[in-house]
Amino acid sequence: MQSIQRAHIATVMQVAESGLAAGGAARHDDIIRSSWLRCVHEHRLDPMRMQEAVILPGARLREHQDQMEDFLHIARFGLESLYQQVAGMGYVVLLTDARGVTVDFLGDLQEDGSLRRAGLYLGADWSERHAGTCGVGTCISTGHALTVHQGDHFDATHIPLTCSSAPIFGANGQLNAVLDISALSSPRDKNSQYMALQLVTMVTHQIENAWFLHRFRRDWALRLSAAPQFLDVNPEYLLAIDGAGRVIGHNRRAQLLFASVGIAPLLGRDFDGLLNLRFEEIGRFLRAKPASQRAVTLAQSNRLLFMLASPPPGQPAGSVPETTMRAVPAPLAALCKGDAQLDRQIERAARLVNAPINILLCGETGTGKEVFAKALHQSSERRNGPFVAVNCAAIPETLIESELFGYLPGSFSGASAKGKRGLIAQADGGTLFLDEIGDMPLALQARLLRTLAEREVLPIGGSQPIAVNARVIAASHRRLEELVRSGRFRDDLYYRLNGAQISLPPLRERQDFAWMLDKMLREQAAQQGLDAAPSLSPEALALLRAHRWPGNLRELRNVIQYGVAVCSDGWLDVDDLPDDVFGRHATDEHGAAAEARELLRALRAHRWNVSAAAQALGIARMTLYRRMKRWQIVAPNARDT
Repeated sequence: MQSIQRAHIATVMQVAESGLAAGGAARHDDIIRSSWLRCVHEHRLDPMRMQEAVILPGARLREHQDQMEDFLHIARFGLESLYQQVAGMGYVVLLTDARGVTVDFLGDLQEDGSLRRAGLYLGADWSERHAGTCGVGTCISTGHALTVHQGDHFDATHIPLTCSSAPIFGANGQLNAVLDISALSSPRDKNSQYMALQLVTMVTHQIENAWFLHRFRRDWALRLSAAPQFLDVNPEYLLAIDGAGRVIGHNRRAQLLFASVGIAPLLGRDFDGLLNLRFEEIGRFLRAKPASQRAVTLAQSNRLLFMLASPPPGQPAGSVPETTMRAVPAPLAALCKGDAQLDRQIERAARLVNAPINILLCGETGTGKEVFAKALHQSSERRNGPFVAVNCAAIPETLIESELFGYLPGSFSGASAKGKRGLIAQADGGTLFLDEIGDMPLALQARLLRTLAEREVLPIGGSQPIAVNARVIAASHRRLEELVRSGRFRDDLYYRLNGAQISLPPLRERQDFAWMLDKMLREQAAQQGLDAAPSLSPEALALLRAHRWPGNLRELRNVIQYGVAVCSDGWLDVDDLPDDVFGRHATDEHGAAAEARELLRALRAHRWNVSAAAQALGIARMTLYRRMKRWQIVAPNARDT
């Protein structure tokens, strides 16, 4: 233990014993000292015990994330905006839930080890009862934005850190999340973090408003502000009103505003008692009027405010919005038939089809990432625009810049006299799919990042950028986080692409294998001009089920294409499957398939008499039943029952 840590522990213990600002604690404000007292007397934390960071395992972290999934998608914009402003200054950005568990994180992954040890990491628990006085935990306890700087921390493990945190409140006035920026080291003066705290506070207000407007997008949303110039873009106060004129939601600032004139609680209140205005008149405050002409006064105080009223979609004033159920669009629904893993990813994707965020598709090679990206495109409002797929691994490194960004005539040796429109520009108005993004050269990653950030592309040889409005979906079978840590992929590009992540399961784990198999058989039969799809023999089906499918859907499609082409009389048997995958050259991984074939031969030889087949194989009858169930082998007379 270092001397600075021993001195810090002694100071905390003095405060804990006396409750006063003794000795070195005089420089700490009342909020910090009160937190220290809570840590000792309520949370029963020992100042002398230096604790390691509490990092939740992946399964528990996902439980916390799933409970606020929709909010996380919206908050991600705020996190990215904040991180761009502090990137390169040693800060990380954390978003925690109301219990202090970090559910989203942006930081330099090359500092991964140091950040994890310090707890500045995804899944870290920063509640006061676990971590002591800290930015997140004390923000949760007090409900106020604050900076906990170095020696302000309770646990001596954390005294190198500086943490600035601000609360994010929900539409009912309850704490929803905490936004925090922290650094492993910083200047000793706490005032050095003043700007950090102001940035966090500003972004939390933006996140609160964005979440509020999303949640109440089907109701009357009222924006109020003291300045008409910022009313449309950054309102201070938000109210949601139902068709009967009752308050059904508000942001934190609106709650405090009306509480200051004695109107509390807000939820359930009639609109007519809030402003010097009747509910029937709010139609006069629509966007068509200039903001300066939308003035209104606060009831009981006559404080001047400016208001913008946004009605429910297609609903006149005073009517109740219809409730609509969220349905999975047909192109996405067609990708799966009963696999729980994939169904969950499809349902998540259905909520994102029109969200203006980039999507990162992850999964092993051949799991159908491009097919999934096309389904997202066809499910969105951009479906009438182009879908441009770019395989970043297939384009030679010498050509990828000109292919992506295009070039002007004569801009380099060998350039076409007509120039070329790049693939990014071709995706304008539609979707740009960047497959195998992990193989993009580092030098081009910077250009791509700038294109995504500015929404414009500069062709080679050009001086005027071209505006591009395209939804970006990226995919990789490699773990981009590992590429970032090794310095082979830019962390800022990774965070820009990873607005939401969709993971596709490998074929060997899918529960709808039989459905996928039948679908591919029918598709291949139609492509090859057959009247009907061939039937699979039990042996062939068992062999297909036993295979590990390292190439996933792509490998299965190739096998089915081959089998349909060579089979005869509408019957696809083992001999119709490609030798290089299933034949005598197959590797030991197909030993299980050999077991299935042996089982089928024994059953057929004994006319599906299970007892006789089991005796011939030298196994118990129940063992044979278990193996039949494992390989989904069904007796012919039981298939239609």
